[in-house]
Amino acid sequence: MAAAIEIPTKVLPNSTCELRVPVIGMGSAPDFTCKKDTKEAIIEAIKQGYRHFDTAAAYGSETALGEALKEARDLGLVTREDLFVTSKLWVTENHPHLVVPALRKSLETLQLEYLDLYLIHWPLSSQPGKFSFPIQAEDLLPFDVKGVWESMEESLKLGLTKAIGVSNFSVKKLQNLLSVATIRPAVNQVEMNLAWQQKKLREFCNANGIVLTAFSPLRKGASRGPNEVMENDMLKGIAEAHGKSIAQVSLRWLYEQGVTFVAKSYDKERMNQNLQIFDWELTTEDHQKIDQIKQNRLIPGPTKPQLNDLWDDEI
Repeated sequence: MAAAIEIPTKVLPNSTCELRVPVIGMGSAPDFTCKKDTKEAIIEAIKQGYRHFDTAAAYGSETALGEALKEARDLGLVTREDLFVTSKLWVTENHPHLVVPALRKSLETLQLEYLDLYLIHWPLSSQPGKFSFPIQAEDLLPFDVKGVWESMEESLKLGLTKAIGVSNFSVKKLQNLLSVATIRPAVNQVEMNLAWQQKKLREFCNANGIVLTAFSPLRKGASRGPNEVMENDMLKGIAEAHGKSIAQVSLRWLYEQGVTFVAKSYDKERMNQNLQIFDWELTTEDHQKIDQIKQNRLIPGPTKPQLNDLWDDEI
């Protein structure tokens, strides 16, 4: 078997202990049904060099991920300290009194003593105990950002997680959070790819020590129309010039922006290809072409009907 690739890491400036996160993580969002596939894919990913694993209470993948990580530790492939595990607080638990119990439940499911990173999944709160996806808009309740964030800070002090952050927060929502936070969020995980480059959000996060993590880095994850990244002729040309795939060009671009990202592939070859991005560079001309790609958001939001003010009209 080929030697595992050593994935570069990035410091989380807003974490209390200068925690380092591997720049590429393995996602486990719910587009699969077989727990066995998940487990086998995660063991394979660890063998290839993946150390950062991203899940969420809402994904239904915490059990399989927990079993796989335990097996990998039992086999001596990794220690707990080698791993970086992220999970997320779902909207039904996005209430001050439910944050710590929800995190404890995730830890139990994952068979872990602590998380490396715990995120607020969406800047929304809904009826406790009433899980549905999409979230029914009539089930939404006011989001107590100050109270919830105090509970996130408490989970950090209790040693249940090493860092805390958010997901799907606009600049405006981050500004609101920063105005009430004692400990700043370490990460904001958002959709980001070549057709949704998040320039304004990137600039704001850089200025405030918040590391961006991109989900849907290859613009997969929704079935509407053609994939503006993977089916883009101009990107095909750039990829051919470097002897790489469009996926590799996309991930290399993210790496050169200084962001981290979670890619999701359970295919052994593709998992490996996603790691082959660290020993070459895009040219200035490549970047100029990529800057011209038409921008539009792929994932409008988790509610039915969609909310008008979820993204605060930010581009």
